[in-house]
Amino acid sequence: MSIAVKICGLKTRQTLEAAVAAGADFVGFNFYSPSPRFLSFEAASELAGGTPQSVRRVGVFVDASDETLERAIKAASLDLLQLHGEEPPERVSALKARFGLPIIKALAIAVPTDVDRAQAYASLADWLLFDAKPPLAPGALPGGNAARFEWSLLAGRQWSLPWIISGGLDAGNVAEAIAATGAAAIDVSSGVERERGVKDVGMIGAFIAAARASG
Repeated sequence: MSIAVKICGLKTRQTLEAAVAAGADFVGFNFYSPSPRFLSFEAASELAGGTPQSVRRVGVFVDASDETLERAIKAASLDLLQLHGEEPPERVSALKARFGLPIIKALAIAVPTDVDRAQAYASLADWLLFDAKPPLAPGALPGGNAARFEWSLLAGRQWSLPWIISGGLDAGNVAEAIAATGAAAIDVSSGVERERGVKDVGMIGAFIAAARASG
């Protein structure tokens, strides 16, 4: 099984090129302004211009307005929209109808009932993404907190659409996470950073190599 890898929260040409060279399938551009990984439309446009067509460009949003989505799609030539907020199923349906792009719906999980919520999106989204619930701490973000969930929550679960795991992954534990969940796709941000919001070229390469070795 080939593991699909998304490197999220890229901000520089150097780290984008490192992700592409190491074999990333998806690169994520963050349009959530409180995040240390936030990109302006102008910066996202510059990075997107250096992304080969073989690598899919994902815009990451948290309860964003239609205007923000429209500007980001145009600026970064986005291939997919990742909704990482509290977007209800009807919002997912409306955005897919309006913009015509595949949607990744992120769900924060900590207990089995959180996972059960995914079923409401199964016929609407194109991908599900399971991430850890944010810690109850000042400055915690909807994602990218280096927090992991209990992987056994996903063991044996099946959905009618592809799904991704995220949250607290790094080169040292990604193989274990894949084995525990059966995931065919993984998403990392903080696990390839040398400090919050600052990606490391070597860590990106090591993470993708570890993920590929587990597949």
